[in-house]
Amino acid sequence: MDHLTLLRDELAAFQECLSGDLTAPVEHCGDWTLRDLAEHVGQGNLWVVAAVREKHGRLDPPPAPDDIAAYVAETSRTLVETLSVDPGTEAWTFWPPHTVAFWRRRRWLETLVHRWDAEHALGIPSRLDPVLCGDGVAEVFDTFAPRQVKKGRMAAPAAAVRFTATDLGQSWTFGPGEPVASLSGPAPDLMLALWNRKPWSELDGDASAARAALPGPLVP
Repeated sequence: MDHLTLLRDELAAFQECLSGDLTAPVEHCGDWTLRDLAEHVGQGNLWVVAAVREKHGRLDPPPAPDDIAAYVAETSRTLVETLSVDPGTEAWTFWPPHTVAFWRRRRWLETLVHRWDAEHALGIPSRLDPVLCGDGVAEVFDTFAPRQVKKGRMAAPAAAVRFTATDLGQSWTFGPGEPVASLSGPAPDLMLALWNRKPWSELDGDASAARAALPGPLVP
C-alpha cells in the first residue's frame, strides 16, 4: 500500500468535514466536539513531525489557534512534507519498525478513524474500503494489542480469539492456542469494533466469549 498517498487523501477528507458544525459532539471521543477532534488531529500531526525530525515522543503541542481549519491544513502539509522522505529513514516510534514507514501507516489509520468520527458526528455516510480497513484490523494485532500487554494496560490473553473479515476472506487470531471464540463481519465493521466505535455484539459470533478471552483494552 502507498501509505503516504492514503494519508494525504485521508487528511483532505478530514479537512472537508471542518466546513460543518464544529460544535457537533463526537460520540466515541468523550465530551469532545468536532473542533476538539480537529485540534487533536492537528496536534497529533505535529507530534509525529517531532518524532521524525527530532527523534523523540515528548512534544506537547500548544493549543490550536481559533482558525482550526487553517491549523489542520497547515499541520497536515507539514506532516506530509516530513514523511515524504525515504520510508526507511530512522524515526522515534513507540513500536517497531523505528522508521518513517511506521508513521506513514500509523498516521494514515489514525486519520481514517478520526475522519469516520467526524463524518459520524455530522451525519455523513462514510466510505470505508474493505482492503484498507483490513490493514487497520491487522495493525490492532501487530502493534496495539501487543503494546497494550507489554505496557501492562491489559493482561496477556489466556486464550485466543479469531476475527474474520467476511468481505476479504482473511482472518486474524490473537492469543495463545486454538481460538475459543470467533467474531466475523465486513472489514470496516471489524476495524470500527476493535477501535470501540461499534459494539462487538454487532459482529457475528459469540461476543461474550470473545470479550471474556480478550477483555482488553486492545487499543489505547
